[in-house]
Amino acid sequence: MIVRPKIRGFICTTAHPVGCAQNVQEQIDFVKSKGPITGGPKKCLVLGSSNGYGLASRITAAFGCGAATMGVFFERESDGKRTATAGWYNSVGFDAAARQAGLYAKSINGDAFSDEVRQEVGALIKRDLRQVDCVIYSLAAPRRLEPKTGTLFKSVLKPKGKPYTNKTIEFEHNAVTNLTLEAATDEEVAHTVKVMGGEDWELWINALQKENLLAPQAVTVAYTYIGPEITTAVYRNGTIGAAKDHLELTGRQMDERLKKIGGRALVSANKALVTQSSSAIPFIPLYFTLLMKVMKHKGVHENCIEQMHRLFRERLFNNRPLQQIPVDSQGRVRIDDLEMRPDVQAEVNKLWAIVSSDNVRQIADVDGYNDDFLRLFGFNLKGVDYDADVQIEIPLLA
Repeated sequence: MIVRPKIRGFICTTAHPVGCAQNVQEQIDFVKSKGPITGGPKKCLVLGSSNGYGLASRITAAFGCGAATMGVFFERESDGKRTATAGWYNSVGFDAAARQAGLYAKSINGDAFSDEVRQEVGALIKRDLRQVDCVIYSLAAPRRLEPKTGTLFKSVLKPKGKPYTNKTIEFEHNAVTNLTLEAATDEEVAHTVKVMGGEDWELWINALQKENLLAPQAVTVAYTYIGPEITTAVYRNGTIGAAKDHLELTGRQMDERLKKIGGRALVSANKALVTQSSSAIPFIPLYFTLLMKVMKHKGVHENCIEQMHRLFRERLFNNRPLQQIPVDSQGRVRIDDLEMRPDVQAEVNKLWAIVSSDNVRQIADVDGYNDDFLRLFGFNLKGVDYDADVQIEIPLLA
C-alpha cells in the first residue's frame, strides 16, 4: 500500500510504518550521540510507551542508560485495509532497534488500566527481569474502565466554574478564531480525575511492590504540565488541571512512602510540545506555534527526545543520588524551565495579543508545528520514499 497522511480534526488517521521506524531511529541516534548516562536505570517499565514522552523516555532509558525496557500501550494493529496506529509502528521499530543493539525489549499491547494487563506485566517482569528499578507513567487516554467496579469514566477538556473564550487556530485554513468552551460539570471534573489523575499510577506501584517486583531503590516518574497564564483557564484551572493536581498529590504521597526504602516517586513538569495528546487540547496548539517561534529564535527549543534526555541526564540520574534530585516547592522536577523563562513568556504574550489569521504564518511557527505533527505519524521524514509501496501489516516482536 502507498500510504499518505489523512488528517481529520486533530488526528491523522493513517501512519507510515517506514516513517515511524525512521522517526524512532532518529531519536535513538540523538541519544547515542550524547554518550552514556551513568547511574541510570537498568530495568525500566514504561506505561504508555508508544508515543510522545513515553516513547522518548523508553528510548532514553534503553540507548542512554543501557536499560532493559518493557513497554505497555494500547494501539491498533493493521487489518490489511487500513494502517496500524503510529504507536504500533513506533513500538515495532523500537523493539527491532533495541534487540539489534543487544538490549532486552518487550512490548505489551493492552489496556494498562486493567488488572489483567497488570498481572500479565507482573508475570513477565518476574520471569525475565525479576525486578524493575524505574517505572515511567505516561498514560494518556480519553477513558478508563475502573477495574474494581467496571465503571467507565470519560475525560473532558473543559474549564471549571464558567465558560471560557479565547483565540484558537484551525490549521486547515490557518484561521485564528475565537472559541468558547462551556464549563465542566462536577461529574465531568470527577470523571477526568479518575481517568487522568494518580489513582492508576498508584495501583501499578502497589501491584509491583506487593509482588516484590519493584527494586528497593527504584524511581517512578509521572508527567505533568504547568504552563503560563495563557493556557491556565483551559489547562491548569480546567478539568485536566484537576487531574494533574491529583496526580501530583499522589506522587508526593508515594514519594514519602518510597523514600523509606531508598526509592522515589516524582512528577516531572515538562515543556509544551506537539504530541497526539496535546494537539487535542483547545487553544493550546496556537500557543505552541508562538512558543516554538520564540524558543527557536532564542536557540532554546527542545523536541520530545531532547527534553527527555535532559530530564534523565541533568535531573534524575547521571550518578545523582535519588534523594538529591532537585524539586520545586510542590515536589515537582522542573524540566519546563526554558519554556517558562521570563523573556520567553514575555515575547509569547506580545505575539498572542496581536496574532490573527492575517499574520499567523509570519509571527508563529505554523510550518514547524505541522511538520512536528506529521512526523508523529511517520510523515515528512528525510530519506523515506513516500511513493513506495509498503507493507502495513507488521506484527509486534514476540
